[in-house]
Amino acid sequence: MTALILLVQVGLPLLLLGWLAFWPAGSTLGWLVQSVGVAAILYSLARIAQWALPVWWLPWVYGAVWLGLLLVGLAAFSARPMLPTGIGGWVMLALSTGLLGLGSWYGGQALAGRAQPPVAVVDIANPFGPGHFLVGHGGSNPLVNGHMRTLDDAVERFRPWRGQSYAVDFFGLGPFGLRARGWRPADPAAYAIFGARLHAPCDGTVVAAEGRMPDFPVPQEDPVNRLGNHVILHCGEAWIVLAHMRQGSVTVAPGEEVMTGTLLGEVGNSGASTEPHLHIHAQRPGTPEAPIAGEPLGLRIDGRFLVRGDRLRGRAW
Repeated sequence: MTALILLVQVGLPLLLLGWLAFWPAGSTLGWLVQSVGVAAILYSLARIAQWALPVWWLPWVYGAVWLGLLLVGLAAFSARPMLPTGIGGWVMLALSTGLLGLGSWYGGQALAGRAQPPVAVVDIANPFGPGHFLVGHGGSNPLVNGHMRTLDDAVERFRPWRGQSYAVDFFGLGPFGLRARGWRPADPAAYAIFGARLHAPCDGTVVAAEGRMPDFPVPQEDPVNRLGNHVILHCGEAWIVLAHMRQGSVTVAPGEEVMTGTLLGEVGNSGASTEPHLHIHAQRPGTPEAPIAGEPLGLRIDGRFLVRGDRLRGRAW
């Protein structure tokens, strides 16, 4: 997985920028399509990839380098012939056109994921205490929100988890925008989000609360008790589920009434969590046998429908 991330999020952008810098097309048309094709791929990567690793601001660096190369190329704009003059130039034009088409399609799909899903949407308050947070999964398209796989009723193992189909996952952001001290440290406490305070995002009743499960070293997880330590709140007609909380941090109990801002606990690394993060979703009420099988609902936090790559600042409750 680390090698794939480095290849796609570092190697591929550097390769494309190097191509544009050192092997620009010799014709005006070829250079324009090459430049826009590279931009389309960089944009689609910026929207689709999870930039918690390596770092969220890296696509902006790529964009700045691309802009610099564009300005340099414009200086030689009039010196190029309009059309390619040899087979190599036409091959480069065809390749650039393919990149433009591929990047445009994936970028368009990622943008479509910013639209609210075709279901009822629940508004809640920001659940975080102080800190800065990055959306890892979120949106209404499987390209930007892996939770949407559980909408597939044909897969039997997804049915008990259907309610989490429009969930949002958050990573923490530490110094320099890094999510952890190191590339992928085993100690959960090395992650910026570990121990972040969580507050009730709505007025409601505690349906379920679990706080005794262990926090695992990265990347171990519990595939059976998938929510790990968690709190489920009944707010209005919806259940709000907060999962993967820290062992011993949950401060509420089933049946307890809470107000918006009530401390619920802290983010941990329990359950089916390969590294510390907060999972939060809204759904119709489930049952004791299948609490996460209720119909999924959309979620707005502080009025925002959050999508992969968005950032959220915590608050002082």
